[in-house]
Amino acid sequence: MNITLPLILTLKVAGIATLGAFLCGVLPAWLLNRYTFPGRDLAEVVMTLPLVLPPTVLGYYLLVLVGRKGIIGPWLHSTFGVTLIFTWQGAVLAAMVVSLPLIFKSAGAAFAAINRQCEEAAATLGASGFTIFLRVSLPLAWRGVLAGSMLAFARAMGEFGATLMVAGNLPGRTQTLSMAVYDAVQAGEYSQANWLVLIITLVSTVILYGSGKLLQTSWH
Repeated sequence: MNITLPLILTLKVAGIATLGAFLCGVLPAWLLNRYTFPGRDLAEVVMTLPLVLPPTVLGYYLLVLVGRKGIIGPWLHSTFGVTLIFTWQGAVLAAMVVSLPLIFKSAGAAFAAINRQCEEAAATLGASGFTIFLRVSLPLAWRGVLAGSMLAFARAMGEFGATLMVAGNLPGRTQTLSMAVYDAVQAGEYSQANWLVLIITLVSTVILYGSGKLLQTSWH
């Protein structure tokens, strides 16, 4: 088994998924932390739900949503020619959904810890809500947001269940490191599995250590 292809695909999928989770998670985390509105608690539950649902359940929901006979799958195909099932883009979507709560929760905690007077001062100077978020809140909370992004990247690297449901396990096309480990064990190639597991473990350890240091710094 070639380790290079699953490694490159895993890094690509995890990187794009983390960027997507960042874009979909940080601003909602700030809005839910700063404003009270009807349905706020429900919105927070929805954003956090992928953290506790089994990955296969998330994968099933994604199939219902973007599958060939799903809610928006046929529309995506007929309008844009996009098919997410059994593609690496589908793997990105699955990894993004699974890792989203990690960025959302970390960013929310970081925004809650910053001094509100800085935001209030910007508001008195006429800054809009989005300007305050982009130029005041986000720079002040960057350590917590970055730590959450690192955790999301590690989670996206190790994603298996939802990705298998949506993207399948196609060598050279959708097979990530975690799936390559599964295939190696099933084939009795334990030496190969050991190398794959070692790579995932080392990368995850470095990321966890780095995110922990960032969080310690952000609270001091």
